[in-house]
Amino acid sequence: MSFLLGCAVWGYKGWIGDLFPPGSRSKDFLRLYSQRFTAVEGNTTFYAVPDADTVARWAQETPAGFKFCLKLPRTVTHNGLLQPSIPGALKFLEQMQGLGVGAASPEESRLGPIFAQLPPNYPPAYLDDLTAFLEAWPRNEAPLALEVRHSDWFKEPHSSHLTALLQQLGVGRVLLDTRPVYTASAKPQEYPESRKPNVPVQPIVNASFSVIRFISHPEQSVNQPFLEEWVSLLDGWLRQGTKIYFFVHCPLEERSPGNARHFQQLLEQHNAPVPPLPWNAIELPPTQLSLF
Repeated sequence: MSFLLGCAVWGYKGWIGDLFPPGSRSKDFLRLYSQRFTAVEGNTTFYAVPDADTVARWAQETPAGFKFCLKLPRTVTHNGLLQPSIPGALKFLEQMQGLGVGAASPEESRLGPIFAQLPPNYPPAYLDDLTAFLEAWPRNEAPLALEVRHSDWFKEPHSSHLTALLQQLGVGRVLLDTRPVYTASAKPQEYPESRKPNVPVQPIVNASFSVIRFISHPEQSVNQPFLEEWVSLLDGWLRQGTKIYFFVHCPLEERSPGNARHFQQLLEQHNAPVPPLPWNAIELPPTQLSLF
């Protein structure tokens, strides 16, 4: 598949009755989620690294081709310079290789791009450090994507330097779009617990794939103009052969699956070259009519 869609997490109890059938148990969330979406952004690995048994279970509970796009642990990306953390990054990658066990091809592996989210205090002055870190990553084992948050990375000449570096090394760019929750009508102060950085969106593709993190607003009307913009961009990128991983967040997590499904519908209405969403093939159980 050239287009994969999902949310930031797979286990959220508030999805029972909507994304998950009524009565679903937490131990079944991953299996049920992977029957509805094609990828997940694994935020959990930022805080804790799963053991080998857990990784093996993730692979067993998901269909071939489902992708985990896991975040490097904060012990790797949030301790100042990156070069001292290269061994830790490589160890993490080795531990995640269990997601590819049993896959007949890279397409069937559950291991998607690993992504490094750099903190806002990691500036372009550290470019040499970043270069050394990216050069050490074995891209033949798993693609790597990068998200920067320091505001200077989005300004020239730093923006061009970063793009050139990523293109040279085949590292994908994580595109973070927080515009919906920062519009005048969005009132982001209503959701301070999930506030994301207000950084510019630079829709640049510099590798064979791209990871997009869309921070949606609970009200769909606020998201609509931004989603329509992404539909046009993705249609062009997909037709050029770029693989797209699109993840939908929402300050009210209950809305994330519905917002993601809405985006899928917009892509289909635009005749973009995207596969059907597995969720759409699941029949709802018939409603039993009362006899009284």
